[in-house]
Amino acid sequence: MEPGAGDGAPHYRDNNGFRLPAKMSPAGAEEARKEADRIEPVVKRLWEAGTWDPKSVRTALLKLGYQEERTGPKGERLGGTLTVRTMDPRFETDHYVTPEGALIGLRVHDDACVTAFVQKTNYEVKTNGPFPGTGCFEPRAGH
Repeated sequence: MEPGAGDGAPHYRDNNGFRLPAKMSPAGAEEARKEADRIEPVVKRLWEAGTWDPKSVRTALLKLGYQEERTGPKGERLGGTLTVRTMDPRFETDHYVTPEGALIGLRVHDDACVTAFVQKTNYEVKTNGPFPGTGCFEPRAGH
């Protein structure tokens, strides 16, 4: 069993490494926290107003001065730092359902992100390093 696996699977970290964010530098973490502090009141206000569709969330966050992240045909980053998209689908009973709400990713530095979500039941704003292959968004489970 690998260290830190606790009662979990013996190779949890090996099997889920793609779901572990990169470490943030102290400067990146500090900048990410500042941006999270700017975003949190907007997300809270949207949640309290019952507004969590991606278009409305994007519009509200663009008013803070962010630009939408753009990528090229091979996934290369072309500019901008903000991505707002639908929630990830989840399996319920016998089919997939995409819940109402929005996922938010803000690339603060190459090593630092703000990630957030807002949906009917709650919202959250946090900081993390980027994930391999998915940037600021945590990848879904592999299986």
